[in-house]
Amino acid sequence: MKILVTGGAGYIGSHIVKAMGEKEYDIVVYDNLSYGYEWAVLYGQLVKGDLSDREYLDLTFAKEKFDAVIHMAAFVVVDESIMEPLKYYKNNFVNALNLIDMCVKHNVNKIIFSSTAAVYGIPEKVPVRENAPLFPINPYGASKVMVEQALKDISLVSNLRYISLRYFNVAGADPLSRIGQARKDATHLITVCLRTALGTRKCLDVFGTDYSTADGTCIRDYIHVDDLSDAHILCLEYLISGDKSKIYNCGYGHGYSVKEVVERVKDVTGINFPVRHVGRRPGDPPVLVADSSKIRNELGWIPKYDNLDYIIKTAWDWEKKMSQLTL
Repeated sequence: MKILVTGGAGYIGSHIVKAMGEKEYDIVVYDNLSYGYEWAVLYGQLVKGDLSDREYLDLTFAKEKFDAVIHMAAFVVVDESIMEPLKYYKNNFVNALNLIDMCVKHNVNKIIFSSTAAVYGIPEKVPVRENAPLFPINPYGASKVMVEQALKDISLVSNLRYISLRYFNVAGADPLSRIGQARKDATHLITVCLRTALGTRKCLDVFGTDYSTADGTCIRDYIHVDDLSDAHILCLEYLISGDKSKIYNCGYGHGYSVKEVVERVKDVTGINFPVRHVGRRPGDPPVLVADSSKIRNELGWIPKYDNLDYIIKTAWDWEKKMSQLTL
């Protein structure tokens, strides 16, 4: 099977490529390297290209003759999406349509879409299930809802089958420290904590301490990136077997508050780094925790790394390695 992975040189994408390579899939990574790195592609071949370049995308599809697509290429920073919505709708929605168009044109009828828990906005009930109403509260989440709707509509009038994976908070790194979060302006809480512990950031800002949670800070469901990668393999196998389109949450089903994560990072690193409490950040729901029973029951997904200390340790080992390198 020849699989196209868009955004496969990025943080999550590179871990998915690693997992697929270990399963001996034939992989082509399509990435413009705006937030990805050539060294992060451990398997397959890298094609440097942008999804806005329809002509080059068409040529790539014609040449490679893909069996399936995993679409990872997107902008992902919530507060940036609020300040620059046009940037997010162009890349996350319009470019996704370019890709889906090529799938239909070249009869590539299997696609896994990287969606997000941000599609739920502020859910009425947590843990949140896949059939919960979609009320995104920022352009990032809205752009993903638009792609999910497009996939649904297009699949009704074509042979396209898809799986939308709604990620919760992805964290951690490859246990062998070959790849990890390398984006210099990363906003992931655990990454920012670790970089503050290393001294590459002066202080960690905690955005809001007055939410309706036990300690006043936001609660999130943190999933190790390798468990998420395994979920993609299961989804790919499911689509290859010929089954119908699905939507799945990807999280562990329990959450940690910002304050809890900060304290666990301090324990794992042994460093009491500076923390500053500031006002709320726009677009942040108080609690986001997944009900992932659907993917567990239907695809047999069994997470291996549901341990916050392990998640932090793998990310810490990676950050220490990164601090010693000039990439």
